[in-house]
Amino acid sequence: MSHKAEPRSQSTSSKDTIEINDAGDSLPVVEVLTGRGVVLGKSGSGKSNSASVIVEELLDDGYPVLIVDVDGEYFGLKEEYELLHLGADEECDLAVGPEHAEKIAELTLEQNIPVILDVSGYLHEEEQRELIKEVGRHLFAKEKKLKKPFLMLVEEVHEYIPESGLDDVGRMLIKIAKRGRKHGLGLCGISQRPADVKKDFITQCDWHIWHRLTWDNDTNVVRRVLGSEYADAVQDLDDGEAFLHTDWDDQIHRVQFRRKHTFDAGATPGLEEIERPDLKSVSEDIVSELETISERQQAEANEIERLRSQLEEREENIDDLEEELEKARDVSELAERFTDALAQSDSSSTSTRNIEETVEEIRREKNEEIRSLRQENQQLREENKELRSRVEELEEAANQAERLESLNENIDEVAEAYTRMGEALGLEPQQEEANRLRQRVESLQETVGELREKEDADSKLDTEAEITAYREFLEDEAVQDAINTAKTDASSPRYVEGVITAIMAENQPVTYDEIADELGINSTGHVASAVNALYERDIVTKSKDGRVNKVDLNINELEEIRATAQRRATSQELMSSI
Repeated sequence: MSHKAEPRSQSTSSKDTIEINDAGDSLPVVEVLTGRGVVLGKSGSGKSNSASVIVEELLDDGYPVLIVDVDGEYFGLKEEYELLHLGADEECDLAVGPEHAEKIAELTLEQNIPVILDVSGYLHEEEQRELIKEVGRHLFAKEKKLKKPFLMLVEEVHEYIPESGLDDVGRMLIKIAKRGRKHGLGLCGISQRPADVKKDFITQCDWHIWHRLTWDNDTNVVRRVLGSEYADAVQDLDDGEAFLHTDWDDQIHRVQFRRKHTFDAGATPGLEEIERPDLKSVSEDIVSELETISERQQAEANEIERLRSQLEEREENIDDLEEELEKARDVSELAERFTDALAQSDSSSTSTRNIEETVEEIRREKNEEIRSLRQENQQLREENKELRSRVEELEEAANQAERLESLNENIDEVAEAYTRMGEALGLEPQQEEANRLRQRVESLQETVGELREKEDADSKLDTEAEITAYREFLEDEAVQDAINTAKTDASSPRYVEGVITAIMAENQPVTYDEIADELGINSTGHVASAVNALYERDIVTKSKDGRVNKVDLNINELEEIRATAQRRATSQELMSSI
């Protein structure tokens, strides 16, 4: 096979296609929006330009997209399009965090607002990855209901879907890649290091754009996917030139992508002066919706911090009061000792009496102050308890909201699994059945609390019912006859009685060792003989728990025991008559 790719057929501009150059090379819109794709190439080969061309074409036709921008190079799209630029930099329309994820998904899916999620400005990688994961999760959840063709484009995808060691954000993106298509949610990954991208993701993509690659590790990936001849040819591609490989025609075409129309914010800086264009902004009302979330989140954080500060201040105040209280006790003790010393003196002058009166007055004041301090101390402790309770309530409310959200997603997962099972069996889509299943799951979850409340009472009733069942079983005439017969067959009647007594005492299946303990013997040989005698007459059942044998009364077969006794009686009468 020659490494020269086939030319693309000419086509006219249409809403159904994405025109990538003036030669008429194009991509089907629906395949790009809902499928899985990769744009690969070394730095400077034109991969980001090609991704921007695809985005420009989609925006021209009114299709919103969400771009995960790792290097802050897509804001140039705002030169011609009204995109919501979100991230952590001052250039962004608004600083956002994971708490905004659901609103971001709502704005772009339900209000058709294109979004640049610029994660280049986050100081902590954990916050960046959490934001991407949460946005992806909410996009996936909403698309299961909306079924709207939509593309999520991720730059430097090797950082999130590496060859090994997927974390939460990687697993979320793989989930979108594998299962998003049926809901209308597509994923396009862009990388300059295909060797570091998970190979299963690349090989399962519906469309590939291969720009110039020169490192052996990267060309080996081309060799694996396209073949050896293309692995050699890919090293000689010009800037913007690429091999286009698509599943819908199963061919490889050599194409030249046009230059994007908007400002190239990702161009390598040179000596020439670059004039930044005027950028369009989205409606202030839209930004206001996101700001409201930020303000509410900040207000909650401020309230918790205020309460914590107040709590710390109160505790410090309590320490000061306790220290002051201790000093007051010392002063009071000193006054008492001084008074005692004066009382022992022989002097009876007026000045001595005045001193005694003054000391007594000081003692009363200090005692009153001690009582006041104790009351204030107690009041502060009670207020601290209320503050701690308030902080815990706020934190629990946040945790509860997260758990409920996760629970709702699990309900959808169950319903979706039901639908996929039907598809796998070749059945017609059972959406109505899936909805009923979802409603059933929700109903079951609502009753879990009630069931738990009844659990203790039910357990007690079950125990009493089991004891009653055991008693009724043993009092049955047919069972009594069978037990008496077993006593004659076993080594000793007391071993048979010991088996029954042990079962009644534990109110559940018992082991041979437990029966031996009930009988006060060391060996289980006699126990085994008694159990076998009862087992042959269906009085007990035998089961294994691992390697341990367990015995229980066969209360579920009472009717069969009666029938067996009746058959034996009938047989004996027949034999007697014969």
